[in-house]
Amino acid sequence: MPNKFYITTSLMYINSEPHLGFAWELVQADVSARYRRLKGDDVFFLTGADEYGKKIFEAAKKAGLDPQDFANQNSLKIKRLAEVLSISNDFFIRTTDKERHWPTVEKIWGILKEKGDIYKKEYEGLYCVGCEAFKTNRELEDGKCPYHLKEPEIIKEENYFFKLSKYLDDVKKILQEDKIKIYPENRRQEALNMIDSKMGDLSVSRPSEQVSWGIPVPGDKSQNVYVWFEALLNYISAIGYAENTDNFKKYWPADTHLIGKDILKFHAIVWPAVLLAAGIELPKSILVHGFITSAGQKMSKSLDNVVSPFEIITKYGADAFRYYFLAEASMFSDVDFTKEKFDAKYNADLAGGLGNLVNRVLMIAKKNESILGNTVINVQDLFGDENKKKIQKEYDIYMENYELEKALGLIWQFVSENDRQIEKIKLWELPKKDQDKFISEISVLIKNVVFIAWLIKPFLPTTSDKIFEVIFEEKIDDMNWKEKKIKIGEIKQLFPRVELNKAI
Repeated sequence: MPNKFYITTSLMYINSEPHLGFAWELVQADVSARYRRLKGDDVFFLTGADEYGKKIFEAAKKAGLDPQDFANQNSLKIKRLAEVLSISNDFFIRTTDKERHWPTVEKIWGILKEKGDIYKKEYEGLYCVGCEAFKTNRELEDGKCPYHLKEPEIIKEENYFFKLSKYLDDVKKILQEDKIKIYPENRRQEALNMIDSKMGDLSVSRPSEQVSWGIPVPGDKSQNVYVWFEALLNYISAIGYAENTDNFKKYWPADTHLIGKDILKFHAIVWPAVLLAAGIELPKSILVHGFITSAGQKMSKSLDNVVSPFEIITKYGADAFRYYFLAEASMFSDVDFTKEKFDAKYNADLAGGLGNLVNRVLMIAKKNESILGNTVINVQDLFGDENKKKIQKEYDIYMENYELEKALGLIWQFVSENDRQIEKIKLWELPKKDQDKFISEISVLIKNVVFIAWLIKPFLPTTSDKIFEVIFEEKIDDMNWKEKKIKIGEIKQLFPRVELNKAI
């Protein structure tokens, strides 16, 4: 029976256009999901849209749209981004989904209310509309939100609260004992430091007269459920918690939640506390990725350095986008993007690296088909020699530990080794000088290209398919075959070189 693997992204907040950071997160999750499927695991990959809150209501009003129409419009853009990036998610959850999401919110609220873990009180605090969250003074820098660079509003109102403080000692012990594994380690320590800063209870509602766009509190329409309480529940609502479906029984607990570092508190502290209170099993791990910067600066409209992911994908293709943001840095670090850096890496690694190798090998093979004859590739040959076994073993270790940039580095090292071999033996001269040696060498090189195409499949799925189709006239989705005949088809450049210093 296959192992199950349930991976989630955070939900894209739909107050604005899909941004580079969320596109990066989608790609990171997709690589892990695709890798697990290739291993034979039973995978469920979830992403979606966070559609409630004051910020979305205000954005809809500014756009002259009804909030639901605004949500429908922007959620379609997120789905379109996932489509053009070749994201293989199994479901797209929307928090406005009254059939899938609302029943779970209402059920969890009822469980916590009955236990006495939700209560009502008057509260005054600092509220950042950008984060849709109350802030403590410790979370501010020079009195401003460090992510939105604005002073929070002072709000005084009567809200419902979740007894977060009741569960903090338990959450602390869970994190200390790695019962929820947090990657990287410094984020686990950051979460523990938050707990030690004496966090209070969590406001889990807002008055509907202040935030009219939200899910009504069960039994009290004067309040709407706080977005950062109900949105977290998507991870169980999407797989049918309220109905206790077969999917929920099969896939929960989540194997990993992939999130940005700005929402660590809600996922590493609040989410486990809610699950403990509701008697639901905890997720196994949380992966915390960095931010995308531009020339070392945070991307913002005011600095005029915001780039749409659609612009990059339109110019270079989805696989080039995926490669840059996966190879440029660890997912746990910030990754810097400039058009100049992107062009340079594209030309060096894709056009001049992988693309050049595949083109050289297959062009020479195609030119000398009469010499090659009925050459076949045995699947055993792909993984049989010691070098490939070593590469596969290292690759698997990197993939299991979410060190995606290291896995790509390993593949590109092998690409370079094959390029050097072509130069060393002067492959292009062998058909006329030594046909037996040519057949031997070109056969090894084609097998190596097939091996590379298999390894890049989670990362560059479209490119992988193109390579397989040129060599075998079909896509390859598994290695459950004995042998295949080589039949080199039409060869096109995988990654045409781009002109440097040309604006997107």
